[in-house]
Amino acid sequence: MDPEAGSVTRESRLKFYRSTLCLAYQSFGVVYGDLSTSPIYVYKSTFSGRLSLHEEDDEILGVLSLVFWTLTLIPLCKYIIFVLGADDNGEGGTFALYSLLCRRAKLGLLSASDVPDDDISAYNSGLPRKETVASSILKEFFDKYQSSRIVLLLLVLLGTSMVIGDGILTPSMSVLSAVNGIKIKATGLHENYTVFIACVILVGLFELQHVGTRRVGFLFAPILLAWLFCISVVGIYNIIHWNPRVISALSPYYVYNFFKKTGKDGWSSLGGIVLCVTGAEAMFADLGHFSQLSIRIAFTVVVYPCLILAYMGEAAYLSKHKEDLQRSFYKSIPEVVFWPVFIIATLATVVGSQAIISATFSIISQCRALKCFPRVRVIHTSNHIHGQIYIPEVNWILMVLCLAVVAGYRDTDMIGNAYGLAVITVMLVTTCLMFLVIVMVWKRNILGAVAFVIVFGSLEMFYFSACLAKVHKGGWFPLIFSLIVLSTMCIWHYGTLKKHSYESHNKVCLDMLLSMGPNLGINRVPGIGLIYSNVTTGVPPMFTHFVTNFPAFHRILIFVTIRSLTVPKVPLNQRYVISRIGPAEFRLFQCVVRYGYKDERKDSHDFESRLIETVAEFLQSGSDDSEVGALGMEFGLNQRQSSPPEDVAALGLENGINSRASKRTVRFRGVGCSKELEDLTEARESGLAYMMGSTCILASETSSYLKKFVINIVYRFLRQNCRHPATALGIPHTSLIEVGMVYRV
Repeated sequence: MDPEAGSVTRESRLKFYRSTLCLAYQSFGVVYGDLSTSPIYVYKSTFSGRLSLHEEDDEILGVLSLVFWTLTLIPLCKYIIFVLGADDNGEGGTFALYSLLCRRAKLGLLSASDVPDDDISAYNSGLPRKETVASSILKEFFDKYQSSRIVLLLLVLLGTSMVIGDGILTPSMSVLSAVNGIKIKATGLHENYTVFIACVILVGLFELQHVGTRRVGFLFAPILLAWLFCISVVGIYNIIHWNPRVISALSPYYVYNFFKKTGKDGWSSLGGIVLCVTGAEAMFADLGHFSQLSIRIAFTVVVYPCLILAYMGEAAYLSKHKEDLQRSFYKSIPEVVFWPVFIIATLATVVGSQAIISATFSIISQCRALKCFPRVRVIHTSNHIHGQIYIPEVNWILMVLCLAVVAGYRDTDMIGNAYGLAVITVMLVTTCLMFLVIVMVWKRNILGAVAFVIVFGSLEMFYFSACLAKVHKGGWFPLIFSLIVLSTMCIWHYGTLKKHSYESHNKVCLDMLLSMGPNLGINRVPGIGLIYSNVTTGVPPMFTHFVTNFPAFHRILIFVTIRSLTVPKVPLNQRYVISRIGPAEFRLFQCVVRYGYKDERKDSHDFESRLIETVAEFLQSGSDDSEVGALGMEFGLNQRQSSPPEDVAALGLENGINSRASKRTVRFRGVGCSKELEDLTEARESGLAYMMGSTCILASETSSYLKKFVINIVYRFLRQNCRHPATALGIPHTSLIEVGMVYRV
């Protein structure tokens, strides 16, 4: 046995343990802020209705038992044990589950294309499993009924809309609940002052978003750990000092006894109890920044026991001070440590709000990448952590809506009704998607999937029904908001699909364009032209329209199509697919650029350098002109290369990012290839021009009134008020050529 090998193994294990513990520590400030601050308002919201306390402690012990078993079943059992295992190459969230179903079960509608993506490693990750009878039946069902795929996409977008709604309700609920603690010491303080203080804190919170969580993130974990330490110590003190008997509430008997005595009032109170699991979805949604093991360690070792102690301590205090029902959390804090705990509570709610705001940015960025949300500006605030982004337009809209919720509701009970409905809806969507993942992706026995739905789905439906009954008491807000967001995403996606469909059906065959050449007297001017379109084969109608009216184009033309895939990230060495259009002397190329929904879009200079270098390597990898097919040759940069070739270096691109990617050494097989490289070098020195279509999308005259309203009014309004495609792609305005066209879809 080699002792050096043993030492290396031990060293690698120690490194793994250190990195896992470090990630677990960092997760406190990002993942658990919302979940950890829920004790501030759970009991107050639960007893805000007709549920009241009697001399016996049955109601208090019943609520405590419900909180304990809800925390145990949903965050601990459902998310920590099962849902975290359904990651998409390390990424989590609603879109991650949908991404798995799109690739592994072919249920998606977001990435339909005639260009195969089997060469991408992320598409083929995971061991293939044998088809089961249940998975075959479900797959056949989705293949037979196209409407089922539409319903699945709508379900995913509904969950996404509710998560975006959480980005409004979480800061409003958390900050206002924390600030209300001032009333314990300043009993005569008017409600307007607490609302004003909460609004000031919210404005400050959203104003700091442009800085990025990277610069203030080091404060988050210590604040949350201090908060968890405070509520657990206060909880232990209250249990020992006021009522140690509350420990018996861990028995599920008290749940049965609670509903037996309270009946319908107990069922109605579930809308407040469900707030104890707010933020549980963040454990899965933020998986991409951490690891499964680190999140599991942080929750099971620290967060879960601290929360249980906090809820037990507050229940022990309530059992002896029933008159403090509406302010039990702050009243249960000993006088000596009240102000330190109040300050930490306020900071903790800000951290929790920061986490959900960042998650909202991330989700909207994913929707935008998959063409389900209008184009917005995405700013990456960290060069090291990709997930830390900032979207200015969304940030200010969230701020205005948060202020409107706080100033409009002014009551945490009504905000809690809205908050609970949004949270439980997202959990129900996750449960439904997990059923499909278990059967169609994991290929497990359908009985296990049914058991998963029965155990967790029935519990969540129970809570959902209670939250739905409070729609008239504030629960209407997430429904209206999610309906608006869902409609926006659906209309944007529908309009984009119609636009792409028009371009695909009206693309021009290359032979037709070439046959028009002598009649039009087409001239070739120096330089490289990048023609942006959504057409992956053939010539886009926009370019044909341009050539017909202005018969000249650049000596080298590259038709660029940017595709967003239902995969988190596309490796750099698999991002570009280059093919030749027509004979070599035409110097026409097609380039499909593939991005994952979490990939960062680089600036135009970096993009053009990488693109031209990839074309150069494509030319070197090919044989002589006689061996090059018209459309058959593709190049994916899938192999390794030790150093850039001399002819690529001659292009002045050896310092580009692509030189850091894996490449392979190639040699010339013919003179024609060398001539093409010389032409590419000369054209690069002459400059680049970008061509895009400036299209007006209108519904056809024979369309229905509904379609005309959707396309001509709503979709047109969204296109006019979102970012211009050239701006979103970072294309310099001085080099841009726009071709105006009207699409009748």
